[in-house]
Amino acid sequence: MTSPFCGDCVRARLSADGRLVTCLFASGGHDIRALIHNGAGEEELQAAIAAIWHRRKDRYSEIRSEDTAALPRIEMSYIGG
Repeated sequence: MTSPFCGDCVRARLSADGRLVTCLFASGGHDIRALIHNGAGEEELQAAIAAIWHRRKDRYSEIRSEDTAALPRIEMSYIGG
C-alpha cells in the first residue's frame, strides 16, 4: 500500500460462511448467516448491516506498523480480496 485508504473505504465483503467483513485486514467478521437462519427479513438485514458499518473502527492501513504485523487477520483470498 502506498498510502492509507481507510477514511475513503466503502467496501464490505461477505465470506462464504456468511460473515460480513468490514476491512481487508480484519481479524474476524459479523455473523450475517445467523440472522438469515433466524428468519430476519430484508429490512432487518439492512438495519443490521448499516449498524455494523456505522460502528466500524477499521483503520489498519492508517496505523500499520511493526506492531500490526503480528495481529491476526483474515486472508484476503478468503474474503475475495
